[in-house]
Amino acid sequence: MTRLFASAAAAALVAAAGPAMAQHHDHGAQPAQTAADEHADHGHAHADFRSGRFHVRVDGPEHPISDIILIPGLSSSPEVWDRLTDALKDRYRIHRIHVQGFAGAPAMDNASGPILGAVAEDLARYIAEQGLNKPAVIGHSMGGTFGMMLAARHPDSIGKLMVVDMMPFVGVMFAPPGVAPTVETVTPGVEAMHARSQALSDEQYAAQVAATVGAMIKTEALRAGPLHDAATSDRTVSANAYRELMLTDLRAELPRITAPVEVLYVAFEFPGMTPEITDGIYQASFMSLPSAQLKRIDDSAHFIMLDQPERFEAEVNAFLD
Repeated sequence: MTRLFASAAAAALVAAAGPAMAQHHDHGAQPAQTAADEHADHGHAHADFRSGRFHVRVDGPEHPISDIILIPGLSSSPEVWDRLTDALKDRYRIHRIHVQGFAGAPAMDNASGPILGAVAEDLARYIAEQGLNKPAVIGHSMGGTFGMMLAARHPDSIGKLMVVDMMPFVGVMFAPPGVAPTVETVTPGVEAMHARSQALSDEQYAAQVAATVGAMIKTEALRAGPLHDAATSDRTVSANAYRELMLTDLRAELPRITAPVEVLYVAFEFPGMTPEITDGIYQASFMSLPSAQLKRIDDSAHFIMLDQPERFEAEVNAFLD
């Protein structure tokens, strides 16, 4: 990976972490409640599943074709999947994950300690306890990381996986020049970034929001929702989850995945970068899973489902068929 990409991508992802650390307001889900009484004001059902890691919104017919699990990214809410859910819920049963501590949900078990692996394990438990038969899993950004963990560590639990704009090891951008990117070599850079983020005031976090959302979503009219999600996310949960993401390397685990995998990604828009360089970065990242189908979606920023909804829905429908 070129040093040019390292510096440019680091700047973008550090910016993405900024607004996700705004102070949290204690409202949202109480996962220990049953599906019948929690979130009555949202107007949709919630799965009867006890977890301190996430809760689940459920939409769809009584007798669906199959089940689909949708996982949003860092500091995002299930609302990022609204349009896709509306397009699919007549045929499929849709399970939208809301990670505790993100977008207004109380932190609960995510308040301290490792988050990513624990969420992936509860996803496997959710599939088993709900009796889901090899559901399709679609994860955006950090949600894609959850999906890769689930598929690698519980390969018989899912039918297929779509990863939306996420690599198996994004920490490579913190590797020193000329040094092979590993968790050990990138840790100093990640820890320095984490310390700088922790030192920012709440006002500084808030000031970063507009610029960050602008970089991640080209469609200005659709920025308000993700902006609100970031502003109402728990600062500690988002910071810890982001740090953990940077230090999570799934490349060696990818060969354990037996389900079909499709990866949608966007071109990095930095000086000196080309779409072909982005292609090479993704091809190298998924080298240990040669069966993965990689597709670049042009004219989009990080939130492909918002910037290119028709193309995204077409890709999802083809993926599901």
